Amino acid sequence: MIVSLLAGAPANARTDNDVGGGAEKRQEPPGSADVRVLVFHGENAPDDVTQAGIAAIEQIGSEAPEEQRFSTEVSDNPGVFTPGKLEKFNAVVFLSADGDLLDADQEAAFTEYIKSGGGFLGLHDAARAEPDSEWFTGLIGSRPAEGGPTAPQKATVEVGDRVHPATKGLPLEWARNDTWFNWAENPSGKVHTVARVRESTYDPGEGANGWDHPVSWCRDYEGGRSFYTGMGGTVASFGESNFRKHLSGALQWTTRLTQADCKATIAANYKATRVTQPNQPDQLDQIGEPHGLDVADDGRVFSIGRGGGMPNSPVVTDWNDPKMGLGDGTLHVWDPKTGKVTLAGTLDVFGNKGGGDELIKNEEGLLGIALDPDFLTNGLVYLHWTPHAKIDRTAHMAERRVSRFKMNLATNKLDVASEKVLLSWPVQIHSCCHAGGGMDWDSKGNLYIATGDNNSSRFSDGYSGNNPEPDFGGVSFADARRTAGNTNNLNGKILRIHPEADGTYTVPEGNLFTGNEEGGGKTRPEIYVMGVRNPARIAVDQETDWLYAGWVGPDAGEPSTTWGPAKYDTFAVITSAGNQGWPYCMGNRQPYRDRNLPDPTQPLDWYDCGDLKNESPNNDGLVNLPPARDNNIWYSPQGGGPDFPRNADGVPSYKLEEQQLRLPWLKGGGQAAMTGPVYRFDEGSNSAVKWPSYWDGKWFTGDFYDGDQPRHALVMDPSNAGSGGLPVHAESLDAIVPAGEGGIRNLMDWKFGADGALYVQDYGRGFFTADGDSALWRVTYEGGPPTPLAANTLGKQDSAGGGKR
Repeated sequence: MIVSLLAGAPANARTDNDVGGGAEKRQEPPGSADVRVLVFHGENAPDDVTQAGIAAIEQIGSEAPEEQRFSTEVSDNPGVFTPGKLEKFNAVVFLSADGDLLDADQEAAFTEYIKSGGGFLGLHDAARAEPDSEWFTGLIGSRPAEGGPTAPQKATVEVGDRVHPATKGLPLEWARNDTWFNWAENPSGKVHTVARVRESTYDPGEGANGWDHPVSWCRDYEGGRSFYTGMGGTVASFGESNFRKHLSGALQWTTRLTQADCKATIAANYKATRVTQPNQPDQLDQIGEPHGLDVADDGRVFSIGRGGGMPNSPVVTDWNDPKMGLGDGTLHVWDPKTGKVTLAGTLDVFGNKGGGDELIKNEEGLLGIALDPDFLTNGLVYLHWTPHAKIDRTAHMAERRVSRFKMNLATNKLDVASEKVLLSWPVQIHSCCHAGGGMDWDSKGNLYIATGDNNSSRFSDGYSGNNPEPDFGGVSFADARRTAGNTNNLNGKILRIHPEADGTYTVPEGNLFTGNEEGGGKTRPEIYVMGVRNPARIAVDQETDWLYAGWVGPDAGEPSTTWGPAKYDTFAVITSAGNQGWPYCMGNRQPYRDRNLPDPTQPLDWYDCGDLKNESPNNDGLVNLPPARDNNIWYSPQGGGPDFPRNADGVPSYKLEEQQLRLPWLKGGGQAAMTGPVYRFDEGSNSAVKWPSYWDGKWFTGDFYDGDQPRHALVMDPSNAGSGGLPVHAESLDAIVPAGEGGIRNLMDWKFGADGALYVQDYGRGFFTADGDSALWRVTYEGGPPTPLAANTLGKQDSAGGGKR
């Protein structure tokens, strides 16, 4: 029902005095199981929008399922704001409430109402109410900026919160017509944003907020609940079914009919703790040169060090010295029960030649770790590494391998003698770089192994890395067509194998090749994905078995109309075997120029991303390759998602002045893509530090560097994620996984543990060493459970928490 409290109401309508009496202050939150909502609006509010809003809220309350119904009462008289009258309402809605409406006593009564557990829903113009009240600004969360658009425009709303009752079930991308405010201060990080408006889809005018433009948000505020939406500025808004769903969910939470989490993206609710100490002088007792981690189901964190020693430790670069490049590949275990670190074991790796010239430094060593799916039973751990004992100092070649080792679960010690080599292949070690390293499992027990292209782009001016000429001992080190573009080479790939109990492996069905193409000898059946450059990190979401990968691009600072795209660091959602394009194409199939013999300094034709051919003299695989496919995310020094007009042959112009940035939330510069996991919320876990359900299904992507580089949680559209669809929504993690001085500045790896906390490796501030900032961090959630607490939830069904109340 709706009861009018407007002046001149019919005789049978209730009056202001009927709203509530002068009852004494209660210890219980205001309202009762007979849920009532007060809709308050300004006396001079626009009648058409006001009446449309009143009608919509009344209908939402009266037509809801029985356990979610509420009655609605309406007033434009600020006299309703007294303690005795407000205590009758579970929530108060400000509709078309613009300007200074409440006197000091009335605001004090409203303040006390919120502090005692009342709910507030502000619609559109409510952001302009009580303009001189600092308290009301806090209740709303922000204020409109001057000079924004005034006329309705069609725009796209990104619905980032997929679990809050106000947004659950809404489209990922919600196109609608409304009047859009710009915000004087962006409230992100201080409120919990549930939806944003995408500025690229309309004209935001002066005071635009950029890619992070909140439009609906909520927060627990001084004991009560506050939900605000900037939408609802037009009559038509209140007739939209999706907007009514939005209002209905907001009202369910503000009236205490259901629980919801409005704390999940508030930065202050997270705590980042460094859990390892700096190494003792001349020791690697806490951590090696960070290069990957894995977390056991009992909470122990296993952290590997690539091979670099402490700063200023000896580095041997003389090929005539038997110890050339000898380093310590370390495995450390951090135990949450004791808070202590154990050096579990050390492998003699080729991986400590230090920095400097590209013909001196290298990125080999101990590169990846994956605990067996039954690790707590069998103690098996898989390591991806380059043994020093297998280097050929004459040919400048080495062996890369994936080996299985046995751990003593009681002592946290690695049995080095237990090694069983599953898979090995040759790598050149004359020139840096690109070793890759990441490993992960799918739900079927298949092991994914990321390998770099074992190649330099230095001799291709930072572009495609396809110069066939430089070699050592007949092995090219500047032609990625020898590796990443070669169907018969395991470098520049993501491999997929199934380890067997005896230490061997089989190849699962569905990989890119069978090994029998063209009679055999031209393909490797272990290849799942080809055409990746330097994938240091990969992750598999075991709920979908989708592979999430990121790789570092070449070094060109800007696009070239001669050679092609600039440095693109890349992320991709991979749902099937295929070719991601390198070194022929990058981004959304943007081609490079061929530079084959006789003169690599002169360009030949543009590569055809849909009809690729490997015509390199260094190719021993197939000539005709699988077509390149689109990647989901790419970013250059100029920004995120560079795209260009294309000619009739599909070749981009590569002119900077014609560049369009399709992913404005990404910035470029010094870049090194580090993909993270997809978070899966465990409702059955009783962990007090697990991240909230808001993050469920979100993909974490980041960059080695902090500052303006990406560190985000992304919402992908499942219908196009595997075919190169762009992210629908990006949530900045910079304040939660803290960047900057004193924080996690050089992100190397990150994974969630069984406790729902995020474990992060900070590489440190030097290169090829483990310095005082090399560390393992733990990021925990400290915000508490959804609100209101169960004891104060009036509804019979808790749609957010999933349980009866």
